[in-house]
Amino acid sequence: MWTRAVRERLGEFEERVRRRVSMSLLTGDQLSSSYNVKLNASATDIDVMMVRPLQEQLLFAHNNWLADLSDRVQEPAFGWADFQAPPREASTTGGRVLSVPVVTERPVLYYRKDLVPTPPKTLAELKSAAERLTDRNSGRFGYVGRGQRSGAVTQWSSFLYSYGGDFTTDGRSAIATPEAIAAYEYYGELLGRSGPPGATNMSLEQAMPIFAQGKAAFYIDADAIYTGLVDPKVSAVGKTIGYAPFPTGPAGSKPYNIPSWSLGINRFSKLQDDAWEFIRWAAGVQLVTALQTAGIPGARASVWANPAAAAGFPPELAAAMQVNARNGVGHDRPEVLQVGRARDIVGRPLVSAVLQEQVAPVARDADAEFNDFLVRDNRHRES
Repeated sequence: MWTRAVRERLGEFEERVRRRVSMSLLTGDQLSSSYNVKLNASATDIDVMMVRPLQEQLLFAHNNWLADLSDRVQEPAFGWADFQAPPREASTTGGRVLSVPVVTERPVLYYRKDLVPTPPKTLAELKSAAERLTDRNSGRFGYVGRGQRSGAVTQWSSFLYSYGGDFTTDGRSAIATPEAIAAYEYYGELLGRSGPPGATNMSLEQAMPIFAQGKAAFYIDADAIYTGLVDPKVSAVGKTIGYAPFPTGPAGSKPYNIPSWSLGINRFSKLQDDAWEFIRWAAGVQLVTALQTAGIPGARASVWANPAAAAGFPPELAAAMQVNARNGVGHDRPEVLQVGRARDIVGRPLVSAVLQEQVAPVARDADAEFNDFLVRDNRHRES
């Protein structure tokens, strides 16, 4: 959505810098493959790069593919301090600012207003209501969410933080701490007892349609996907959906608040000054306000404080997004070079929990595996 919206406005920027701009629109996998091929060859035909900070920025920094923007973002007119703290911090690696966040997301509790007049405020209330509303004979489930081993990790992260845990502590695995085990067990009970069959095979693409088809009462996933849930072409419940902040757990409500996409500059670009002008424009208050009014959540605090900029979202959703942003944690997955492998390890106890198996021994085994992984990952990072 962001790329298409910006492409429609490129003429404004071209007029500003008196240069033509060529923009390529790729899938995430295509983009990663293109970067790997081109940047390994020190290609100069890419200037501005869209980057997923939490998925690949650490690797790109290790490969020295991104230009250091630390001095540029400190320009008074740019207003780096105006960016929300968690996305701002996620764009910084090794003390260097390597990207500027342009699209953010948080989890939101989607619920059926026709089934639930008042949304649950705590995780305990959510589980109780989900179990009460589950009627497998009629094909209605109390809760649907991601349960697939790797794909579920990012959404489970908010449950982990709200139980007082994290993926790592002082560079070592923390997935077998009492807090993490409690978060695994809670999520397993929620999805295992109140969710649809086959939940351990479900990521976004499988869970979202179940809620959109009216087969579940509650669903927690990224706020950025709400348009797909209200689109009458694919959703049977668009008019009855309610939105609420992430429920409170034993350690409070601690949802993730992350930059799903940021802009960086190719270190090999010969047009870095022009590339920075593009980022100044694309991440500036004026354009961010326009895009957020159109329903694309940005990272600037001043724009979120502008009631007109929130008009692109349903009022209840806008309020939930702002609450989650204030409480947000700046990562939704382990912060490592090999993110995919780390998610696979962390997701193993989660699958066991959903299958209603003993979680603690699986978590301890995964914890040992994750610690070994972290040693290798840190060694690779330092090489």
